[in-house]
Amino acid sequence: MNDKNAEEDPSFLLGKINRVIHEPGRLMIMAHLAVLDRADFLFLKRQTGLTWGNLSAHISKLEAVGYLDVEKEFVDKKPHTTLHLTDKGRTAFQTYRQRMKHVFEDVVPE
Repeated sequence: MNDKNAEEDPSFLLGKINRVIHEPGRLMIMAHLAVLDRADFLFLKRQTGLTWGNLSAHISKLEAVGYLDVEKEFVDKKPHTTLHLTDKGRTAFQTYRQRMKHVFEDVVPE
């Protein structure tokens, strides 16, 4: 098998899957933000079903690798956190999506 064929092999692609995004909680966050321009913390909590602590931890990990920008402000003296994907995060999610699509197309043909 030449290098080009090896890179198209589902096993090879699975080994290259972005582990930061692949974790289910982070995948849900990234998927929502890929569709929306931005979302607030409470919206993501409701949509994902994650606990406050879990959501916060996942957001911190995504922010640490540069996939999310987190904006914090006070609205009526209450904290309000808004998130959006960075260009790096959007590119990483698109790459993840394409690789997974390729893996599933090859592994489970229609």
